[in-house]
Amino acid sequence: MKLIGITLIIIGIVMLIFRSFSFTQEKKIIDAGPIQVERKENKTVEWPMYAGGIAVIAGIGILLLGKKAE
Repeated sequence: MKLIGITLIIIGIVMLIFRSFSFTQEKKIIDAGPIQVERKENKTVEWPMYAGGIAVIAGIGILLLGKKAE
C-alpha cells in the first residue's frame, strides 16, 4: 500500500506541474500499392487541475490509512 500511495503522490504532483502533453500521430490516408499518402496530426491530451490534487490527496490518504492499520 505504501508504494501505491507514493506513486499516486508523485503522479499527482507531475499532473499539477504539467497540465497537458502533446504527441504526433501518423495516419495513412491512401494505401494503394506503390502509392501511399500519410498525414501527421498533432494531438494534445489535457486534464483538469483538480485531477492532480485528487491524486495527491488520495496518495496521502492511502499512506495515512496504511500507518493506522499497522
